[in-house]
Amino acid sequence: RLHETPSADNKNRSKRKRCEVWGENLKQNDWRRVGDWPVGMKNIGNTCWFSAVIQSLFQLPEFRRLVLGYSLPQNVLESCCSRTGKRNVAFMQELQCLFALMLGTRRKFVDPSAALELLRDAFRSAEEQQQDVSEFTHKLLDWLEDAFQLAVNAGSPGDKSENPMVQLFYGTFLTEGVHEGNTFSKIETFGQYPLQVNGYRDLAECLAGAMVEGELEAPPARTYGQQRWFTKLPPVLTFELSRFEFNQSLGQPEKIHTKLEFPQTIYMDRYLYSSKELIQTKREELKRLKEKMVVLQQKLERYLRFGSGPTCFPLPDMLRSVLEFVGAGTPLLSPAQGQPNGVLERQDAGTEDAGFFLANSSPQQNPCSPLPPCGSPAEVSDRPAPRTVSEEELNLVRKCLQRWRDEVEQDVQELKESIARINVSIEQMYCDPLLQQVPYRLHAVLVHEGQANAGHYWAYVYDRPRQAWLKYNDIAVTESSWEELQRDSFGGARNASAYCLMYTRGTAAGTAARTGGISAAGQLQEELAALSPELRHYVQEENWRLEREAEEWDEKQSCKLPPPEPSPASGSQELSSESGPDVPRCRERSVRSLSSEHARMATEQTAQAIANTADAYERNGVEAALCEAFHEEYSRLYLLAKETPTPRSDARLQHVLIYLLQNNAPQQVVERTLLEQFADKNLSYDERSISIMKVARAKLREIGPDDVDMEEYRRWHEDYSLFRKVSVYLLTGLELYQNGKYQESLTYLVYAYQSNGQLLRKGPGRGVSKALIALYRRKCLLKLNEVAASLFVSAEDARVAEGMGILNELIIPCMHLMNGFDTSEEDLDALEAMRSRWCSYLGREDMDARLQLQLGELLPRLLDGSSEAVVLKEPPKIRPHSPYDLCSRFAAVMESIHAASAVTVN
Repeated sequence: RLHETPSADNKNRSKRKRCEVWGENLKQNDWRRVGDWPVGMKNIGNTCWFSAVIQSLFQLPEFRRLVLGYSLPQNVLESCCSRTGKRNVAFMQELQCLFALMLGTRRKFVDPSAALELLRDAFRSAEEQQQDVSEFTHKLLDWLEDAFQLAVNAGSPGDKSENPMVQLFYGTFLTEGVHEGNTFSKIETFGQYPLQVNGYRDLAECLAGAMVEGELEAPPARTYGQQRWFTKLPPVLTFELSRFEFNQSLGQPEKIHTKLEFPQTIYMDRYLYSSKELIQTKREELKRLKEKMVVLQQKLERYLRFGSGPTCFPLPDMLRSVLEFVGAGTPLLSPAQGQPNGVLERQDAGTEDAGFFLANSSPQQNPCSPLPPCGSPAEVSDRPAPRTVSEEELNLVRKCLQRWRDEVEQDVQELKESIARINVSIEQMYCDPLLQQVPYRLHAVLVHEGQANAGHYWAYVYDRPRQAWLKYNDIAVTESSWEELQRDSFGGARNASAYCLMYTRGTAAGTAARTGGISAAGQLQEELAALSPELRHYVQEENWRLEREAEEWDEKQSCKLPPPEPSPASGSQELSSESGPDVPRCRERSVRSLSSEHARMATEQTAQAIANTADAYERNGVEAALCEAFHEEYSRLYLLAKETPTPRSDARLQHVLIYLLQNNAPQQVVERTLLEQFADKNLSYDERSISIMKVARAKLREIGPDDVDMEEYRRWHEDYSLFRKVSVYLLTGLELYQNGKYQESLTYLVYAYQSNGQLLRKGPGRGVSKALIALYRRKCLLKLNEVAASLFVSAEDARVAEGMGILNELIIPCMHLMNGFDTSEEDLDALEAMRSRWCSYLGREDMDARLQLQLGELLPRLLDGSSEAVVLKEPPKIRPHSPYDLCSRFAAVMESIHAASAVTVN
């Protein structure tokens, strides 16, 4: 009864304009969901903020379970009189419907319009103005908390601790401090924890800064200082990154683009009250290390910026330069060679001896190393050097400078090493195992790109079953990577940065252990089964509506297509358009209802069944005529399905119902398929057939998703379509083989074998004979190999190129497809024979060296293709066939091969 009130609104809401979802897109992939892949969300005008938040919350399993399981006792619902309470319950119900669709829809994205309508009370213009993610998340959690509180109040009035939203998203922290000389402490509740990003390089540092304000250890004159400690952490921990600041001079907000890094796992122990004593010890040690770091950096700065004037230089470099200056004054002659008073004067011109002494005077020159080449006399004379120096002075100064330089360099190196050690100690300060007991794993990152007053939101969410990051960008959901997330979220380089971080308690390994390794598909099926009957029915109705819209879209598009042109004798039409000559051949399978196509294929049989009901129509009316025609056609097809098959016929090609009956399809699928046959619009050729068609269409509309599983119904018709495709591929391949066209034949046979394998995995009666396809595939391959080998050994360039083309495009890809774990003995023998043929050419003296080189490159691919991707050219398009033509063709081909080979066709 909870859903009775909004049910009318749901119906009105779900009746979207015909084909509105697809717009101008004609391809099925543009609007259909692929398997269990998460769905996107339609942006209905500046609503990317809504999509980013809802997608991030939906991917929290516990939050999703709470929303989908929400219910209120009837008495509580009736007693809810306040406008706010009614609005919150209504929003909760809309969110339930939205979440149910996100689980079970077959559409590629959902439309959140109904839920957004209810947000107009909270935001002045929710459809025209872009909202702030943090503001919206606060409002959303408030509404959900109030909605759940109504249910909690029924058992424990006013007890918010029992509210599941509070338990999931809210924690508490203790604030201790000093205010105007008085100590205080108080417990506060938090949901989203705000963090100011300016001045911090990473999340841990930013969070640590938010936990401490002022200095509690400051002198008594200081009147303010406080510390915060988390006393209770929620399962979902949300950090709100404040990336806006108000520019007073411009009078408008500005976005903060500074870089802020955050990890995939953060340990919250260092912010917990239970770790207070250890953390305070760490903080004191950290403070001591930072103070020591400041002293060391100041000392190092004195060495690296030496001098008393306006310009400073590194002291080691200065001493090295002075040494070079002294070295340039090395005497050119010794005192024994005539210089007075033992005083040596610098010579103006260089000689070989001068070059020797100059090179040898460098303090960095190893006396045992080779001497560098001396410069020209002009170069030596231009270098600054002492004008007059004695040998004793020179030796003394050089030794002093060398010693001082070594001492300074050693001091600088020791200071750098000390600073590096302190940096490591600071970085590893909180890596204590005792402070890694409360891990939180990054769940979602909400990103904003643009400026303060405009931009776009999207979300990165970690999908645990898939073990991958997914990017939710409105209707698009794509797989991403941690590197892409970092590039978009850290900021600093572009206008995109994270605005909100969601962490969940525990690690990825712990989450996998709790879920028991359930796949994404398995988890989806479990959650769909757990939906309430009302929500399951809502999802089924929506999917049923999708199929109806698809059929209407198909009819609308078919009206725009030109009539079919006469098919030439050798025409090449789309293989998938096997629906008879009256159906437009250019219509694409992706926008056509297979069940309607299969109904049109039986137009002649249907017309005959209707013609046989003339008496019933005249006596008892159109309902009785339809009933009689239905049972007559059903009986005819049932008897055909029970006939013993022969090698030259396959009754399944005559009608889809025979295929369904032989494979024990559900009765509901069989009956709906036959009813669609009488609802085919192509039957409108007289009054009786038109009346019967209209009644059949009315009965089809009465069949709802509760009566027939439309997903199962679609799969059965897809299987029959694939069965016909395999049959046509097989017959075409056999005909080409009999005409000696082995290249074309092999392509068809390979595709027939691959597609047939998909059918046979569902049951032996779903496909055609695996042995028959394998036999002629093998024959084709052996004959082609002979042809390619003959062309290769001819040594003529054109013929060799042709043979290599056959090998690369057909033979090798086909061999790789055949080389599997279930390969038959016959296929293995054929593969070995083909490889032996090519190996026999190795080392032949009569073969050209160029061919031997090509053979050496070819053999590795022939012998081992496990690491090579298989790329096989698709077969050409072929002419469609009516059931009668296909059965006749099947009989002729099977008669031909049955006479030529001992093959049993079941």
